[in-house]
Amino acid sequence: MGIVNVTPDSFSDGGRYADADAAVAHGLLLRAQGADILDVGGESTRPGAERVDPRVERERVLPVVRAFAEAGIPVSIDTMNASTAVAAVDAGARIVNDVSGGLADPGMLAAVAPTGADIALGHWRGHSTDMYARAEYADVVGEVLAELRERVEVAASLGIAPSRVILDPGIGFGKLGDQNWGVLRGLERLVGPGARVLVGTSRKRFLAEALAADPADVDERRRDLATAVTSVLAAQAGAWAVRVHDVAGTRDALIVARSWEEGAAWDPSTRSR
Repeated sequence: MGIVNVTPDSFSDGGRYADADAAVAHGLLLRAQGADILDVGGESTRPGAERVDPRVERERVLPVVRAFAEAGIPVSIDTMNASTAVAAVDAGARIVNDVSGGLADPGMLAAVAPTGADIALGHWRGHSTDMYARAEYADVVGEVLAELRERVEVAASLGIAPSRVILDPGIGFGKLGDQNWGVLRGLERLVGPGARVLVGTSRKRFLAEALAADPADVDERRRDLATAVTSVLAAQAGAWAVRVHDVAGTRDALIVARSWEEGAAWDPSTRSR
């Protein structure tokens, strides 16, 4: 899943693709590099980020979603707003990616239910302005799993079948460094029978904290390398998809890992042997 941030303030690439034309061009490049899905977002969820008016969010993302859908590319809309989610599905998005698991907008799950779109429910304990205040866990994997199961049950009660749900353990959301590693080590518990799990570690602070005493010393290139490693490990643990900025590097890492495991070269052009 390739990240297309149509924002001025996202933590990693905010402002690079804020213009719709630039965002579309970037997404087409990610697709050419091997992205199966493009995840389009118009509101930053970096720590401390302020909320964006849904009208502004829709102005940012809808032209981009529509362009990708018209090109036949599977699109995910990264939003916490029900109105944006429905508008994006109408424009061609197939997945609603709500990092809040439907908690930020109480109308999200009921709004998505009749659209037929799949929905990624993220583990979340509060908005970016104060999410670390709730980063207290006795059993981080067990609590994340229990809270995600609760969101699946709520979604089902509102008409979203479990088969339409993708689970996201919310790496970096309401979790401190060691807690993120704990969740990743416990991914196999989250995957379970038949569950689709989306993992997003891309360029996040906890990776930089593992590499240097001062995370500011870890540049984008090193964060991308660390992301590729965690993405391979997530895939080996059974993740359905990984959400990344650097599609080319991550895809190369996944190809090498699969070749190692299966003992034959993987052909990325045909996705077969």
